[in-house]
Amino acid sequence: MSTVQSKPNVFALFLQGGATGPFIGLVLLCVFLSVVTDSFLSLSNFLNILDQITVLGIMAVGMTFVILIAGIDLSVGSVLALSMMVLGYLNVEAGYPMGVAIAGALVAAAIVGAVAGLLITEFKVPPFIATLAMMSIARGLASMITNGSQIIGFPPWFNLGAIIRYGGFLTITVAVMLFVFVSALLYQRFRAGGRVLYAIGGNPEVARLAGINVKRATVLVYTACAALSGLAGIMLAARLDAVQPTIGIAYELDAIAAVVIGGTSLSGGTGGIGGTIIGVLIIGVLRNGLNLLSISPFLQSVIIGLVIVFAVAAETFKHRSN
Repeated sequence: MSTVQSKPNVFALFLQGGATGPFIGLVLLCVFLSVVTDSFLSLSNFLNILDQITVLGIMAVGMTFVILIAGIDLSVGSVLALSMMVLGYLNVEAGYPMGVAIAGALVAAAIVGAVAGLLITEFKVPPFIATLAMMSIARGLASMITNGSQIIGFPPWFNLGAIIRYGGFLTITVAVMLFVFVSALLYQRFRAGGRVLYAIGGNPEVARLAGINVKRATVLVYTACAALSGLAGIMLAARLDAVQPTIGIAYELDAIAAVVIGGTSLSGGTGGIGGTIIGVLIIGVLRNGLNLLSISPFLQSVIIGLVIVFAVAAETFKHRSN
């Protein structure tokens, strides 16, 4: 008797790793907001949501990789600010072309991640402490670049990339986010490096005995997370058409929240990019809906916090039942 193996489809790729529950929650949230508001269910509003989640979406992809190996990165908000300030200094203050400035910003961000990874792997510093230290260092460096002042004066085309909807739909910043989503999904599903993350998160010692270079993979993961935070900073600079060192405070909490809401376990080894994308959309849709309902920003924080608590409690209950 022969069996026919079905090809993986995009929907299955999205919902692997326990993302079915978050997906159902996203659908129910959209249905609810469509009923209680007049303007939620429209193309223009959906495109606005995509614009609003660009920075969070890119950062959350890197955070997913870190949490999959049972790590944490508290420095991503500060790394975002550092990359923005390096971008502004190189392009506006020093007069370098935007291509050089973008490369410099990404390199600066990646170095912070690499240092955090080395602290964790070589000096056995707990990820929480290592990235907390890098958060302070990156924020301080961001402020030192211009002595705490903001930088304005980017080329007009840079800001227009976050404003003009090419084809009537996508800005360049949203297109970059979608490219990051697709690349991360494919890497996680079809590349050996993606499967390595699950092995390390499940049991790093077993992964080491299986021939996986756990230290090297860990450093690369933290470097990639920081580089993606730097990329998110560049996208945010394009949207704001200005940079300042105080931006990005508490962004790491939003990134962690999106990953957790999407079903990735904080203990590592389970979850994935598909769930994170859904988690990002849940946060984006929820904030958009609360704004449409004219809910106070202070109450919005409470509601989003309750959603995070519910998501973590649901994950804990699921593990206990298994």
